[in-house]
Amino acid sequence: IDFSSSVFNFTELFFSLNLLLGQMTDLIYTEKELVQSLKEYIKAEESKLDAVKSWANKLDVLTRASTLDPEGYLAHPVNAYKLMKRLNTEWSELESLVLQDPSDGFISNMTVHRQYFPDQEDEKGAAKALMRLQDTYKLDSESFARGKLPGMHHNAILTVDDCYDMGKTAYNEADYYHAVLWMQQALRQMDAEEEHVVSKADVLDYLSYSVYQMGDLPRAIELTRRLVAIDSSHQRAGGNLRYFEKLLSKQLNELNQEGQEPATEEPIQLGTYKRPKDYLPEREIYEALCRGEGVKMTTERRSRLYCRYHDGNRNPRLLLQPMKEEDEWDSPHIVRYLNALSDQEIEKIKELAKPRLARATVRDPITGILTTANYRVSKSAWLEGEEDPVIERVNQRIEDITGLTTQTAELLQIANYGVGGQYEPHFDFSRKEEPDAFKTLGTGNRVATFLNYMSDVEAGGATVFPDFGAAIYPKKGTAVFWYNLFRSGEGDYRTRHAACPVLVGSKWVSNKWIHERGQEFRRPCGLTEVD
Repeated sequence: IDFSSSVFNFTELFFSLNLLLGQMTDLIYTEKELVQSLKEYIKAEESKLDAVKSWANKLDVLTRASTLDPEGYLAHPVNAYKLMKRLNTEWSELESLVLQDPSDGFISNMTVHRQYFPDQEDEKGAAKALMRLQDTYKLDSESFARGKLPGMHHNAILTVDDCYDMGKTAYNEADYYHAVLWMQQALRQMDAEEEHVVSKADVLDYLSYSVYQMGDLPRAIELTRRLVAIDSSHQRAGGNLRYFEKLLSKQLNELNQEGQEPATEEPIQLGTYKRPKDYLPEREIYEALCRGEGVKMTTERRSRLYCRYHDGNRNPRLLLQPMKEEDEWDSPHIVRYLNALSDQEIEKIKELAKPRLARATVRDPITGILTTANYRVSKSAWLEGEEDPVIERVNQRIEDITGLTTQTAELLQIANYGVGGQYEPHFDFSRKEEPDAFKTLGTGNRVATFLNYMSDVEAGGATVFPDFGAAIYPKKGTAVFWYNLFRSGEGDYRTRHAACPVLVGSKWVSNKWIHERGQEFRRPCGLTEVD
């Protein structure tokens, strides 16, 4: 036996086995890591499934409640905003979660429906609508967050994260006034230990800088100090604090003051800061009228208002069933007609209009072209008399009541004002500086407006006239009528009016704008500017 050879072989075998055992030991640890990884995968899958189950259960309860009374549910502006937010943001997050382990059925379903989902602009618009309501009706952020709105029967609350998103929307629009109100509300609910995903540092970061933009340096310093105490390594907090303190010191030196009382940690309330002025000169008067304040109908003026039966100067169609006419205002003369539309007619008009509703437009005073504008937030559709006997009947009724021809009038416009829907103060007629506004129609200026109310509105939505302080409230089935032009053809600038934001409910109206052409013998011209 060649022992040397055998020893060599045994030695080779030993080192081979030693290497193999070492490799297998690594494999054992590798297997252990794989098992741990498998457990983490299972845990992640279970966590994902729990999250999906929780979401499904929450939405099951929510949709069961919302589908019982869809219009009533969406009448609450907070519900409308949260629906926009869910479909634009939260369903997308759920889609991303499910995509981690693709589910063909769910994803294909999402793909089919995604084209109908609201987008980022829709969510932003809904948030801005809540802020518009907040301003117009002087509602603090807590009233919205707790769902404390007049006439509401559906519960709707805004979470900490909802309030944070509202504040962030305002911040991104450089609207620091509303950013303060909503970040403060997020902080208030956070301090009350409500559940939240957003960090307190993020809320304080946005809040402190927004407060600084509102010119309140002491409070900006106090909030930034709270931020530094929470997160001393925050990227901007330290630099902002030094800058704020230096700026405040400079201001005090210029005023020859040694120091200033530090700001307290009391929450920032509605009214702490003044809302910045904007492009609308009569903003305060307009919003006061929307709230039911500042109406200038004195007892003496009210005594000059009457109600009567109106037969359209012995119009055959109104002889047996004359219209009930009520004075809403004496000068300019505005009247309301009761039972101007039946419930059946209203439903038919809405049925015809709904498939065509699109963002309402306004006529550009320079170009005369129809375009969208932020000061008009509603959806509208136009209906021709030939489309349905109901529309033809409504047009004929307007002609019978007013004594004016509708042959040269614009089509019947149907408008729907949803959450925060409004139309800020405007004129229905074209002014001298916009002579081409209705040139393409070839029918002259808008001589009169006939406005049908096709729904009741639980809160908000009045038609107001800032110039003389009138507020006319929607009442289903009634209509209001006024002249936009004097008999001389000059515009009556007192008729500048607005559709107040809808606070609770959904407002449906139909407009008929009657033009000058064809009225020569129905409303003869005059030389003076009188009603």
